[in-house]
Amino acid sequence: QVQLVESGGGLVQAGGSLRLSCAASGRTFSSSAMGWFRQAPGKEREFVAGISSSGRSTYYAGSAKGRFTISRDNVKNTVYLQMNSLKSEDTAVYYCAGRTMPWFPPNPGVKDLQYWGQGTQVTVSS
Repeated sequence: QVQLVESGGGLVQAGGSLRLSCAASGRTFSSSAMGWFRQAPGKEREFVAGISSSGRSTYYAGSAKGRFTISRDNVKNTVYLQMNSLKSEDTAVYYCAGRTMPWFPPNPGVKDLQYWGQGTQVTVSS
C-alpha cells in the first residue's frame, strides 16, 4: 500500500507559478507510475500529468503540455508538479495518485489509479 500526502497548493495570480509535492510512504513507490489529477467545482476529476516508475516517460493532458512539468525523486519517494503560466481555469483541487503498474495507459482515467492523496487546493486569481 502507498500513502500519499500532497503539499504546495495555494493562491497565485494568473501568470504565476506553483510547485506541488507529493510525499509517498510505502515500499512500492519506485515501482509505481505516479500522476496528478485535478477537480474543479462541478466538474469531473481529470488527468493532468503522469510519470513512469523510472521517471523516463512522462505524459501530459493537452491543457498542461508546455506549462506543467512532472518529475519524481525515487530516493525521496516524492513526485512533483511544477506549474508555470497559471491560468484561472487551472483553479482546482489537485490530487496525487499512484498506480500499481510502472507505466500509464493511453488516456488515463480515475479508474486506472489505485492510490490517492487527499488533495491540495490551487486557486489562480485573474
